[in-house]
Formats: sequence, C-alpha cells, structure tokens
Amino acid sequence: MREIEQRGLYYEEFEPDTRYLHRPGRTVTEADNVFFTTLTMNTQALHLDAAWSARQPFGERLVNSMFTLATIVGASVTQLTQGTIVANLGFSEVAFPHPLHHGDTLYSETVVLAKRLSASRPGQGIVTLEHAGRNQDGVVVATATRQVMVWCRDASPAGAVDDPAADADALDPGASAPDGIL
Repeated sequence: MREIEQRGLYYEEFEPDTRYLHRPGRTVTEADNVFFTTLTMNTQALHLDAAWSARQPFGERLVNSMFTLATIVGASVTQLTQGTIVANLGFSEVAFPHPLHHGDTLYSETVVLAKRLSASRPGQGIVTLEHAGRNQDGVVVATATRQVMVWCRDASPAGAVDDPAADADALDPGASAPDGIL
C-alpha cells in the first residue's frame, strides 16, 4: 500500500499567478480574541473592554489584527509549506482594510507572486506569497506579502519519500519514520 504524507510544495511546484484557497474557513469567537490578546500581552481596550469599545467608531470590540494575520498565514501551512519550508524570511505590505468581528468567518487565500533560486543557499529557493483574508461576505479584512525560503525537491532532507510520484518501493511502511513521525 502506498502512503502519502501531507506536505507543502517544493520550490519547483510553486507557480507564479496561482491562487490557493485554504479551506475550511475559521469562525472567530470572542474567546479566541480574548485568549490571543491576553496571551500576547496586548492590553488594547479595543479588543478587551466592551464598554469602552462601544463608545468608539466601530461600536464594539474588534478582533486583534495580529490574530487575523496569524490565522490567514496559518491556514496556508498544510497546503503550501508544511515540511518544505526552511525559513520564514519576512513580511511586507501588511494591511487591515476592514475590521474582523466576533462571529465572522475568516477565509484565507494565497497568490504566488514570484520565486527565485537562492544565490547563497544551493538547493533552496525564495518564494514571494501574497496572503489575503476575507470575511464570510467576501470583504478583504487583511493582506500581507510574505517571503519564505523553501527546499528544492532534490535537496530536501525528506528526499523523495514524500513525493507521490516516487517509486513505490521507496515507501516502505516497515521503515521507521524520522523522529517517529508518520
């Protein structure tokens, strides 16, 4: 029996001008917002104080924008970078054009903007991604451009074992997986 482990994309598999829709969406609760806000020591009343927030322009507490950013990036991991990322290199052009509210469902998508092989790290490439988060009405609530360094297929420490096109003999279910991960 063939076994295929969920993984992200190798450098060669990223195609510019391709949009990935990450599903399912994530309905954000009040508990999510309060927990994330306090966990990260963000004391902004706009996220925590319902009475104060009621007197502000939006009339209610808003979901912490860092939670929104972390969620749209996190939703992309299994589809794009799980096990194939070397490093997250940075973010640019982060924007929050519309607030996210308790009870909203956040849908994430990513467009591959560009890619290039690393000049200093053979076997690795840099991919530029544009992440976006939309609420249940399709309104964009967050965007961010992100650069990641990923493995090229032939240089990956995982080798071709997690490649669905690999020779079936290489997928020995009796072999022990690295670090006990199946």
